[in-house]
Amino acid sequence: MDTTNKTQVTMFVFSGLTDDETLEIFLFILFIVIYIVTIVSNLGLVAIVHNASNLQNPMYYFLSYLSLVDVFYSSTITPKMLADLMSLKKTIWFKGCALQFFFYAALASIDSLLLSTMSYDRYVAICHPLHYMSIMTKKKCLRFVLLSFFIGFLQSSVQTSCAFSLQFCGSNRIDHFYCDAPLVLKLSCSDTVTCDLVTVFIVSAMSMGPLMTILLSYLLIIFSISRIKSAEGRRKAFSTCSSHLICISIFYGTILFTYLRPPSTVFTIQAKVASVFYTAVTPMLNPLIYSLRNQDVRMTIIPYVQRQLETCLWCSTNA
Repeated sequence: MDTTNKTQVTMFVFSGLTDDETLEIFLFILFIVIYIVTIVSNLGLVAIVHNASNLQNPMYYFLSYLSLVDVFYSSTITPKMLADLMSLKKTIWFKGCALQFFFYAALASIDSLLLSTMSYDRYVAICHPLHYMSIMTKKKCLRFVLLSFFIGFLQSSVQTSCAFSLQFCGSNRIDHFYCDAPLVLKLSCSDTVTCDLVTVFIVSAMSMGPLMTILLSYLLIIFSISRIKSAEGRRKAFSTCSSHLICISIFYGTILFTYLRPPSTVFTIQAKVASVFYTAVTPMLNPLIYSLRNQDVRMTIIPYVQRQLETCLWCSTNA
């Protein structure tokens, strides 16, 4: 749909994270470090899972896709946020805003769906260990991933086309540091009731649907673990889920705080901090949590890093 014939607004202005110039410099340094660590750690984990023979199972297959999605998810928001921290005018073109929201909404949903798929994978591994490989086949894992991507981009297309096909003829100031549908809809001079309902329905479905799958999976896992007689067996079974539970808690905790809070005309600093957490910090934490808390990944990373360092030293000495 042609939005340019329906709107007088050609660009939006972000309020940003802060107006304090000194704080902006500190935040720029902090977030550029976070972004670099995010890209390196996620791509590194993808490379390690792809090359390590002992990590060729469904759990790490889903983890590699989660890391790949996190690279693009972080890149949708963080580079623009970094540029705005060093700019006097924090602006974005109308179509650029629509594009940013499209990828943000799609990748956030894919993240959520992959986390729920990983909880199902842990349920099968713990509750049906003898049939694990026959249930979680490569074809089935691929179908789960493709379905996550299809649903993610489909719902994002619906939200984006609904929100950005409206008329914008008043204020163009978005009280945030990136384009988000609820805040963009507040600026429209059209009737937004339909789009508000669409946004609430989709956000609720994409949050609560996967969350219910995760809760159900872990209820069954807890019931299964409680039936294990040995303490060592219970500890080992629970350790395979601990990393996933931490990532889920951080991701859903910040999202639910942001989107399920009471309606307000002001986007509070607490909501902005929560938004920073799930757009910039969480994609960095996911690979670090899985690497530090998972023995298989740790035992694979150390030799892999040693080989890379030896290769670099050999190349430098023979250059």
